[in-house]
Parts: sequence; C-alpha cells; structure tokens
Amino acid sequence: MKAFFANRLALAGLAIVAFFGLVALLAPVIAPYSPTDINFKPMLGVSAEHLLGTTPQGNDIFSQLVYGARASLLVGLATGAVIAAVQLLMGIFSGYVGGWVDAVLSVVTNVFLVMPGLVLLIVIAAYLPQRGLVTMIVILAVAGWAWGARVLRAQAMSLRDRPFVEAARMSGEGRWWIVLGHIVPNMFGILVANFFGAALYAVLAEAGLEFLGLGNINNVTWGTMLYWAENGDAVLLGQWLYLLLPGLCILLLGMAFGLLNFAVDQVANPRLRRN
Repeated sequence: MKAFFANRLALAGLAIVAFFGLVALLAPVIAPYSPTDINFKPMLGVSAEHLLGTTPQGNDIFSQLVYGARASLLVGLATGAVIAAVQLLMGIFSGYVGGWVDAVLSVVTNVFLVMPGLVLLIVIAAYLPQRGLVTMIVILAVAGWAWGARVLRAQAMSLRDRPFVEAARMSGEGRWWIVLGHIVPNMFGILVANFFGAALYAVLAEAGLEFLGLGNINNVTWGTMLYWAENGDAVLLGQWLYLLLPGLCILLLGMAFGLLNFAVDQVANPRLRRN
C-alpha cells in the first residue's frame, strides 16, 4: 500500500476518481436544477442561470453533467467488483480444484472468450425488457469476465504446487483455508488490476451502449447525454458543449481507472517497479 500511494500514476488516478466521487455525492448541492426538469427554454446559451446552456429538450446541461457522474461511477465500480468476484471464483475453482471442475469451467470460459464482446453486449442489451443501471451492470459483467478468469486460473495453477502451499497442505490445513490464506493473497495484485481494468471497460462500454440507445434513455447518464445530443443535432444547432463535455468526463474517468490499473501493475511487478 505504501508503494501504491507513492506511485504518481496511482495518485493521479485516485485524484480524478475522488473528484468525480465528490461531485456525485454532492450532486444535489452542486446542481442548480433537477436533471430531468424541462421547464426551461430549449437551446439557451451559456449564462449565469445556465452555466452550460440548455439542451434541445429544455434541460439544464450543467445539472445533467453533475448527476451523470453518479451513474457512470456506479456502473464502473459495481461492474468492476462483480467481474473481479466472478473472475476470482472461476479462476480458483478451475485452477486450484482441477479435474472435471476445471474441464467444465474451461469450456464455459472458452465459449465466452471466442464470442465477439461488442456483438454480445449489443445482442443482450437489445433483447432484455428491463434497461436500468442494474441490468447494464449485469450485461457488462456477463460479457467481460472471461479474460481475467483465464489469467487467474493460470495463476492458481502455478500457486497450488508452490512449496508454501505444499507445506500448508502437509500441516493439515483445510482446502479453503489454504485458498483464502495462501492462494488469494498471492493473487491480490492481479485481482486489483483486473478490478480497475474491468471498471475502465465498464465505463466505456456503458457509454457506448447508451449512445446507441440500448440502455434506458430516460436515465441521466453521460452516455444518454451523448445519445440525446446526437439525436437532437446539438452540434449543428450550436450546443457543442452538450456533446463535448460528457465525452470529456467519460474520457477522464476511464483514464483514471487506466492509470490505477497501470499503477497496480508497477507495484505488483518487481521488474516494472525497478524500472
């Protein structure tokens, strides 16, 4: 942890995530209006009353931008946690237990590995009747767990034959105590890196699906802001901030998770740390 917090990439990523987290937490205080309020005149320019103007539908752009941080952070962090948990379970069961369990789980993992990720996301999102944030998290988790599970499986297979695991087994320690006390702690760096990588994937994929209209377009997210900006011809009508700023926020949040991912790699990998 000391090395992690001393890493410049980690500090930069944490600062960006903390900023957006503070904005999401204080959204009712920061935003001057409700993000769904359409009582304003459409296409107003920047002014003291509307810091970023209004949308073609009559919403305050600044209020929507502030509240959109909540959805993007929730999707990113929740999806990252779900994917990391699934990867850990699949990796441990497949790599440590072995046998027929490994054979079955490897087949399932291989099926998801060969499926085109974007196509799988679009197909699942298009045919589900409910399109809330929880549904979006489930969709992203289903489509995004396989690669990390394969990495953790290989790590578990490597660790199960190490001398310290053999010593724990010979001393009479139970299987799950060995897993929780010896295997998982030695996979912690990879697991944390997978979490931040999954959060990065979730932020970008959620925005892409929302932009395509495959989410709930009535929710206020940065992705739905892009959707309405595109369908309302905001740029052609002079409201380029309506399209630029949500995209910039998505870029910054995704970059933050990417920086944290790189920082974990540097801290966990002795060769990268020396360099």
